[in-house]
Amino acid sequence: MQNMRIVSGMRPTGKLHLGHFHGVLANWLELQHNYDCFFFVADWHSLTTEYASTEGIRDSIREMVLDWLAFGIDPEKSTIFRQGHVPQHAELNLLLGMITPVSWLERNPTYKEMQENLQTKDLSTFGFLGYPVLMAADIIIYKAGKVPVGHDQLPHLEITREIARRFNHLYTPVFPEPEALLTETPKVLGLDGRKMSKSYGNAIFLSESADESRKKVMSMVTDTQRVRRSDPGEPDQCVAFSLNGMHLPPEKREEVMAACRSAQIGCVECKRLQAECLVEALAPFRARREELLAQPGLVTDILAAGARKAAIEAEKTLQEVATAMGL
Repeated sequence: MQNMRIVSGMRPTGKLHLGHFHGVLANWLELQHNYDCFFFVADWHSLTTEYASTEGIRDSIREMVLDWLAFGIDPEKSTIFRQGHVPQHAELNLLLGMITPVSWLERNPTYKEMQENLQTKDLSTFGFLGYPVLMAADIIIYKAGKVPVGHDQLPHLEITREIARRFNHLYTPVFPEPEALLTETPKVLGLDGRKMSKSYGNAIFLSESADESRKKVMSMVTDTQRVRRSDPGEPDQCVAFSLNGMHLPPEKREEVMAACRSAQIGCVECKRLQAECLVEALAPFRARREELLAQPGLVTDILAAGARKAAIEAEKTLQEVATAMGL
């Protein structure tokens, strides 16, 4: 069963947006039917960059888990828990930190990249440098066989594999080296054409109202080369179509693309159509979320139950680790 076990986490950044919908949740929804899934709230990981502004983390956890549940992540099929409620993660992080060379962490491809992109934050901390060790602990403490990642995340998983390999070499084999379960995720653009991100202020949130989504879609940039209504357009160059075309039925998508290229449809009309398709696609999710909101203790109970289950598995691994290290 461990070879069929999957571990994946998400930092609590508040309500989720369409990028999470297409990039993570849709994948999790499929995986939970075929694997023993451990999905966790990475609250400690959020401290690697947000250690100076923690006031919103608790509310963000609740909002994010509500989105998971509304989307269909099922606590009866998957173990859903909060990283900070399973202290064994921290203990294994400490032990793995003792054997991880600093050079491995410094060559992490996102280490310098994030420092350059987040210059308003002081990331010269031990926690930020060592977050790959914590990530490794999160994964191998459950002896996960596979980890769902995109191609850009392969270097991060390789650090986890190296740490597991080094431990097994120094002591005795305890950890399997988790394999990548490559997932193809569409690039979801935000309202301004950049990658959709809460920090950019260009996101369409899953839980916002239908009217809010409509207004955002209507404000989106279209084909900048299409100056007049009578000019033919190019959907492949249109930010609005690249996002909302995902929610059009295939036959309707082809119809709209042809109409755009022949100037039979204008940008306003096209965006209005796409806005309605988006609202319709999210309607079941939003209705389910309203039902869940009526159960105030639900998220707390699910996270507590998940943490108890996760802690049992994590403690088994820690006992093996302690024996292997002679502690």
